[in-house]
Amino acid sequence: MIIEQIYTGCLAQGAYYLQSGTEAAIIDPLREVQTYLNKAARNGATIKYIFETHFHADFVSGHVDLSAKTGAPIVYGPNAAPAFEALIAEDGQEFSLGDCRIRVLHTPGHTLESTCFLLLDENGKENAIFTGDTLFIGDVGRPDLAQKADLTQDDLAGMLYDSLRSKLLPLPNDVIVYPAHGAGSACGKNMSKETFDTLGHQKEVNYALQPQSKEEFITAVTDGLTPPPAYFPENVRLNKAGTEPVEKVLKRGNHPLSPEAFEVVANETGALVLDTRKAQEFAQAFIPRSINIGIDGDFAPWVGTLITDINQPLLLVTAPGREEEVITRLSRVGYDQVLGFLEGGMESWRTANKEVDQIESVAAETFATNFDPEKTIVKDVRKATEFEGGHIAGADNVPLASLSEQMAEFPKDEPFYVHCAGGYRSMIAASILKARGYDQVREVAGGFGAIAKTNIPTASGQLAE
Repeated sequence: MIIEQIYTGCLAQGAYYLQSGTEAAIIDPLREVQTYLNKAARNGATIKYIFETHFHADFVSGHVDLSAKTGAPIVYGPNAAPAFEALIAEDGQEFSLGDCRIRVLHTPGHTLESTCFLLLDENGKENAIFTGDTLFIGDVGRPDLAQKADLTQDDLAGMLYDSLRSKLLPLPNDVIVYPAHGAGSACGKNMSKETFDTLGHQKEVNYALQPQSKEEFITAVTDGLTPPPAYFPENVRLNKAGTEPVEKVLKRGNHPLSPEAFEVVANETGALVLDTRKAQEFAQAFIPRSINIGIDGDFAPWVGTLITDINQPLLLVTAPGREEEVITRLSRVGYDQVLGFLEGGMESWRTANKEVDQIESVAAETFATNFDPEKTIVKDVRKATEFEGGHIAGADNVPLASLSEQMAEFPKDEPFYVHCAGGYRSMIAASILKARGYDQVREVAGGFGAIAKTNIPTASGQLAE
């Protein structure tokens, strides 16, 4: 039996390749499906099933395209109602895969159709459980994404409590838990950086699996939930309806534009210019009113959080040679309307004597030297939990995810500083602010990690170490 976790770090997402004999199954595939086809071909296997644990909210799945290319049926658990042909399994139904079997365990709570798939080996022994967003390592799926007029997050959390206790906790301790996500995903709030574990260990350490009443569980699971990213409902819609193959998206978007053509397209379409270079490269010179979300970070989730219209036309500025990578990663969260990219990058833009803008990025030491606790305006764009763990005395917390809603809190007529933990999020924030006319924004390079090594006073009055 082959079990391979195919983990995609930028989405903190795990897809799975299973094979027994010459038969293979894919669980929760990413949109670009060639990886699975190649793997099956190398192993001399035929993809027999495509299992979907639920309608994903944080990425666009490749289930429809993979089914079209292999003829394998798409399998969901009870309550699923996709717009395309699929096999809606019953709770407890089993599917043969070579010498093994896969049992359907309906586990509503994260969503109504959420289902886990239990792998039984050739001897009928429970070997592994593919839990989707029902059970993570250290956490469980958030219960607020499938709310309806007659169904609250507390109702869903109650369902999740029942699912965990009736379907998963009775399983043997040596069963391996393979979830759909790890730390960094917005589908939970307390996920471990580990991407699999034994169920027995999770029974010991996962707060959601401890002995507790349903009411206690509901309180624990719903406490501290932040609003889900704006793109989540759109990704659910796409996963229910199906999408065009990623190859078509790449062909449409992978279109080089000269500086002159780039400028014409931007003006005629109202496209957003998305610059995916490193933060400090962006700060030195960028196309006016473009925003920076670096490809070498949590790129796709921040795109989905900050660009609220999934159909927004986009023009790209990338590091040379990374254009296709950027388009691919955008497509993973459903941003398919890329109109092209700047051929030759910013170097060609400058050579063409086009207008450029800059953001003042100051070193932490310079910031500390000029810092006046009575006068310096500091905006900390980290999460509230990070801010509570330690921050500059007098700083205001404006989490990046809520920047647009809180933009009125930033001054337009006097200088102010923004920082995050290391510089990635603060440059995103600075670029958005600059594009909205906040010309006196200054970004602190290195973020709080660098600031903490200076003599800036913390909120407690102690010197940061």
